[in-house]
Amino acid sequence: MSNWIDRSKKVLMNTYSRFPITLNEGAGVYAKDDHGRDYLDFLAGIAVNALGHAHPALSKAISEQAQKMMHCSNLYHIPQQTELAEKLVKHSNFDKVFFCNSGTEAIESALKLARKWGNRHKKGATKIIAMEHSFHGRTIGALSLTGQEKYQKPFQPLMPKVEFVPFNDIGALSGAVDEDTCAVILEPVQGEGGIFPARQKYLQEARRICSETDTLLLFDEVQCGLGRTGTLFAHQYYEVEPDAVALAKGLGGGFPIGALLAKERVAVFEPGDHASTFGGNPMASAAACALITELTDGNVVKHSREVGAYLHEKLSSLATVNPRIKEIRGVNLMIGIQLDRDAGPYVDKCHKAGLLVGKAGPDVLRLVPPLIIEKEHVDAAVDILTEVLGE
Repeated sequence: MSNWIDRSKKVLMNTYSRFPITLNEGAGVYAKDDHGRDYLDFLAGIAVNALGHAHPALSKAISEQAQKMMHCSNLYHIPQQTELAEKLVKHSNFDKVFFCNSGTEAIESALKLARKWGNRHKKGATKIIAMEHSFHGRTIGALSLTGQEKYQKPFQPLMPKVEFVPFNDIGALSGAVDEDTCAVILEPVQGEGGIFPARQKYLQEARRICSETDTLLLFDEVQCGLGRTGTLFAHQYYEVEPDAVALAKGLGGGFPIGALLAKERVAVFEPGDHASTFGGNPMASAAACALITELTDGNVVKHSREVGAYLHEKLSSLATVNPRIKEIRGVNLMIGIQLDRDAGPYVDKCHKAGLLVGKAGPDVLRLVPPLIIEKEHVDAAVDILTEVLGE
């Protein structure tokens, strides 16, 4: 056992069931542990390392910015932050951006924005409709929107006036939205809940209901956004426009940053309403600018669609011959392999075979590889999965 593992257990709070692996280096789609062993990384920091490890453009942007200025304050104008906001607005149908540091902070921002908007524009409406099996983060506000009892139970009571409805059930959603509803929030592809994609018709109907009832439609694209679905934003894949979208994870390619993008009519924040000391700092913004440039000008998103289709094809073929696989689901490079048993032992077996994967629920293997993977990496990963699931 690595000395790092022993040392970590002595000083770190017990908030993670960590694997007995210490990663300390990476290059491209491979990560290396402290014993020098390479792993094909199909977890990518849980959909964070969109460009893999040590990507030249990202490393260069961070290094150069570190030599100029790491942090000042949002009391001043930050050129890199403005440039990033311009890029996000240019490539979307949103008008305004608020920067923070993580996905749960982006959700908190959306929550506060929705509450203020409801108070100002919908006669004090404050109820929020969220989805069963959703996951939006671990702060009290974001946890209140998370439709999984196992995450919520130890921290009750949570924020009031949140109602949960089944995902992909338009009748349930329609029946829940009323005059006291300020917003509906959902993940276009549910991540922690088991990699469940929304149906396009469902999102279209959700948009119609929200528009007709003057209710905000909020999308959580923290995990499924930034190229993961084969389009820059997940809602672009579905051709449905929300009123605001929360981003994080892949936005900085590994550097912590989150963002809330909103339409002009929804952007009701005023000085003093919300803030973030580190949100959109020069370092994070420089990293995210490089990331967005690679995804768009560098054709990474287009490339991911081609490799994503190939990965789905290979996994579908595997599913036809392996009875342990109940279903392959997901969109592009956000994939869940549902097994007929606990997925935990197979995550461990994959690690021992040199493939990093994760879980999304008790019986689902989660694959969220870097968007830069090639077909040869898909072949190697599927070969390992074939061996591991055949044991």
